Amino acid sequence: MKEALFYEKREEKTVQCMLCRHRCIIGAGKRGICGVRENRDGTLYSLVYGFPCSYHVDPIEKKPLFHFYPGSRAFSIATVGCNFQCLHCQNHDISQMPRETQRIYGEKMEPSEVVELAERSHCRSISYTYTEPTIFYEYAMDIARLAKEKGIANNFVTNGYIEEEPLRTTRPYLDAANIDLKGFDASFYRKICKAELSGVLDTIRSYKKLGIWIELTTLVIPGYNDSDEDFRSIARFIRNELGPETPWHVSAFYPTYKLLEPSRTKPKTLVRAREIGLDEGLRYVYEGNIPGSDGEHTYCYQCKKAVIERVGFAITGYHIKDGVCEYCSAPIDGIGL
Repeated sequence: MKEALFYEKREEKTVQCMLCRHRCIIGAGKRGICGVRENRDGTLYSLVYGFPCSYHVDPIEKKPLFHFYPGSRAFSIATVGCNFQCLHCQNHDISQMPRETQRIYGEKMEPSEVVELAERSHCRSISYTYTEPTIFYEYAMDIARLAKEKGIANNFVTNGYIEEEPLRTTRPYLDAANIDLKGFDASFYRKICKAELSGVLDTIRSYKKLGIWIELTTLVIPGYNDSDEDFRSIARFIRNELGPETPWHVSAFYPTYKLLEPSRTKPKTLVRAREIGLDEGLRYVYEGNIPGSDGEHTYCYQCKKAVIERVGFAITGYHIKDGVCEYCSAPIDGIGL
């Protein structure tokens, strides 16, 4: 265990966690919503520090991050737990484990060991992913500091619910993030994710304000968030508040966990979402979870030619040099292009 960061002690040995926007008030002997931050006699502890449940070497495109060192490797790591309770979580066996079974599963691994593994695997970055990096914040921060010293970049794959102060504290070490924007309806967020849309939007704005490279992902669920109005609202939020250079990934849903009734997302739905995003002025909109689609490629917003060609997570063509399109010299937005 490690004493948690960002909490306040209150009367009668209760504490208030200030790490994410739930701001859990936790009684003695109890845990927060995430299931991995526990109040022991008036002191809040992380139960997952140095105890990852999963780690793997992934292509950065799997995150998905398409404009952050494309074609590179990311050392991906996670602990159990999550501060959301999404009904369609594809990693529910580890994200919901502490809440549903009271178990904390993993193996011991010090931050220095994580960075050493990333180096040995020739990874350009470390990705804090699979569950929610916010809930293993202390562990992620210690890894990220060491990684930076070794010239290794860091990225979060996140639901976007961290509070501004802890996010600001990560800024010297955090280079990029893929943030889920799961929909644009407050009732959808409450029902499907047990969270507030307003908190997610505020967090996304904070990432932008801090100058962290961000890409957004929307998992398109038939009958829940797949209307033209949904797509247009998200696209306009991105364009107006984040900038047209912010990539938007629209991905296909597959029934899983507790959300088994909706069917798989049809490819034509993603095509429609992508068309709406581009029509609203976004430069880069991608179709995900359907390998072989033309919507996987990166197109130059000026000459419209494909500058990065992909099949699944593999890059099959690359036409960017020194950050600009090889065909018309328009600058292509991102890091490490």
